[in-house]
Amino acid sequence: MPQEIEIEYKNLLTREEFTYLLESFPFPERSQRQVNYYFETKDLSLSKKKCALRIREKNAAYKLTLKQPHREGILETTDRLTKEEAFSWIEGEVIPKQHTTFQLKQLSISPSDLTYFGSLITERREVKYRDVLLILDYSTYNNNVDYELEIEAPNHEIGLIILDKLINKYNIQRKHTPNKIQRFFSTLNN
Repeated sequence: MPQEIEIEYKNLLTREEFTYLLESFPFPERSQRQVNYYFETKDLSLSKKKCALRIREKNAAYKLTLKQPHREGILETTDRLTKEEAFSWIEGEVIPKQHTTFQLKQLSISPSDLTYFGSLITERREVKYRDVLLILDYSTYNNNVDYELEIEAPNHEIGLIILDKLINKYNIQRKHTPNKIQRFFSTLNN
């Protein structure tokens, strides 16, 4: 089954902090655009189980990913979609896919109960730094804008050490940072 454990650390940034980090590391000059299309049940069953489901469009490819809590980080289960399948999902015709459907059934969630809630667009830049991947994201969703530093690490210890060093060295304010889907859904209530 196409699954992986993701270990990541995030910190929301001000525009000034974002720009400072962008100029301080050899990030690519151009960002890479990705669009996340978010799905949930009407009674927010996924959220209640601390899970999330999205289709990500990146480089004209579409991936359906279910994110679930895991003792080591976040368990991601992924199925590839064609463009036609992705837009069928968005238009309300959910096409069950093997791996994500199996995991959803383990959560007692039927794919037919899923509804499209909206999208979040991210302009992303990545650079390898020591043993981690540094990511700067500029995201727009529901008339909101945010800036984020993300660190993808091989383990928790390395990720936390690098985050602490960057925050201290670049005088960045440490902020509670919900993940993108949580930030997206929090704006639906406004």
